[in-house]
Amino acid sequence: MFSLTRDSKSNIDEAVKVPGLDSISRDGEERVWKSLKVDSVRKLFEMMPNRDIVTWNTIIVGTVQGRMYVEALEMVREMRNSNLKPNSFTLSSILPIVAEQVDALKGKEIHSYSIRHELDRDAFIGSSLIDMYANCTLVEDAYRVFTLLAEKDDVSWNSMISGFIQNGNFDEGLKLFREMLAANIKPLPVSFSSIIPACAHLTTLHLGKELHAHITRTAFADNMYISSSLVDMYAKCGKIQTARRIFDDMVLHDSVSWTSMIMGYALHGHAHDAVILFEKMVIDGVKPNSVAYVAVLTACSHGGLIEEGWKHFKSMSQKYGIAPGIEHCAAIADLFGRAGRLLEAYEFVSNMHIKPTGSVWSALLSACRVHKNVELAEKVSHEITKVDPDNMGPYVLLSNMYSIAGRWKDASKLRTNMKKKGMRKTPACSWVEVKNKVHAFVAGDKSHPQYNQIETELRNISKRLKVEGYVPETSEALHDVDEEQKHDLFFAHSERIAIAFAIINTPAGTSIRVTKNLRVCVDCHTVTKLISKIMRREIVVRDNNRYHHFKGGDCSCGDYW
Repeated sequence: MFSLTRDSKSNIDEAVKVPGLDSISRDGEERVWKSLKVDSVRKLFEMMPNRDIVTWNTIIVGTVQGRMYVEALEMVREMRNSNLKPNSFTLSSILPIVAEQVDALKGKEIHSYSIRHELDRDAFIGSSLIDMYANCTLVEDAYRVFTLLAEKDDVSWNSMISGFIQNGNFDEGLKLFREMLAANIKPLPVSFSSIIPACAHLTTLHLGKELHAHITRTAFADNMYISSSLVDMYAKCGKIQTARRIFDDMVLHDSVSWTSMIMGYALHGHAHDAVILFEKMVIDGVKPNSVAYVAVLTACSHGGLIEEGWKHFKSMSQKYGIAPGIEHCAAIADLFGRAGRLLEAYEFVSNMHIKPTGSVWSALLSACRVHKNVELAEKVSHEITKVDPDNMGPYVLLSNMYSIAGRWKDASKLRTNMKKKGMRKTPACSWVEVKNKVHAFVAGDKSHPQYNQIETELRNISKRLKVEGYVPETSEALHDVDEEQKHDLFFAHSERIAIAFAIINTPAGTSIRVTKNLRVCVDCHTVTKLISKIMRREIVVRDNNRYHHFKGGDCSCGDYW
């Protein structure tokens, strides 16, 4: 235990108006110090003649809590200059602010110090280093720290899992989560809040259900953050009714849970349900934030609720003082564009209060493609290339529009320009989960071991489609070939291969869930509707924009997407 000088103690007494500080314990000193403003604490600290490691750590923690990054690092340097070595508490205090500042260089410097002084294998330091590297997007470095830990506690396991997930390494995060369970390490609530979104991203419904069951067994079901993650996961895995059931079972709702459910409805095309829920949220006293407005505007766009969407857009600033951002403006451009009101959409984007980005213009460009307005598409594409010259999206979309219009020379010229710029079109890819395993199919790919069976099934489906009166929409076969060849090209589309694979590998009547990285084309949409009818299957397709529930020859989007 150290003691303050009489003068120092009287200064603290005066500062916080606490009498009897002469007998204060070390814990009491720390509580008082942390309650003071950082600058006051620093002045008092400098008056102390004797400073030990705990005193230094206390002032460093206070500086970190005061969000004073440079000053906190300077305190560590001064500490070392005073012939005191920073210990594990010092490093674990300073690393979070290094992570927040995304200062990888300083983080590596601290890591090197921890290695030289044999602190790096401490689980507490290890977890802080993992968090720091993950926040700096250096996932491999984070994993190296994790593997070298002599003992891994629940915090270090969960830090590494969260690090994988936040950097988009979903498969690795899920794999490590399974390893953690196999090692008999109990997941923390934050573990589920990290891993459930991974299931949502990968649409691995079976694993999501397993996690849900585990959550129920471990009594985490009442955790609001976990419940919100489950709502989001089930919605993104195509089970919107299950998502709503979990939402309704929640005792309390915050803005995150409300927004998760509203966005779920939006992505599934339940626009009216989304708007009703948004209004109920407001009635219940939860103030909508920027993200909630993105959700309700997306719902209005997908449902064609133009007046409703415009009303909510205006209420953002007029009622709640929220300045519309890029995502809100993109939703409005999409709202008008989907409805075919392209000139209104163009006027809106051209007169935005903030400079439109490529994403806003791209929303309008997609609408131009749907409504086959090549002239406006050319203008919009030019705007995109001005603000985002490396974006290949406008080249691909405009090239496709030229092909649909039979302007093959213009399409070829654009593709040549893409090649010169080193741009490559993103290949269409679809994923389908069969027997708890996810299978990926790329357009035109014949490498799958069961491809012969898949092709046979596709031919059988083709014959049955003709009986149903199906006529291919060959204008979207983006190749300058004859009609018969175009028809063959269509049966190489990735989602059709995925659906055929699921049909031959699952019992009759089993629902099929497909995820696609690109927008579903018009002809694939028609084909999938007919397949759902002739095969008596419910088929859920999640493309890069929304969900389509095909059943009995109809789609939940009502052909408005």
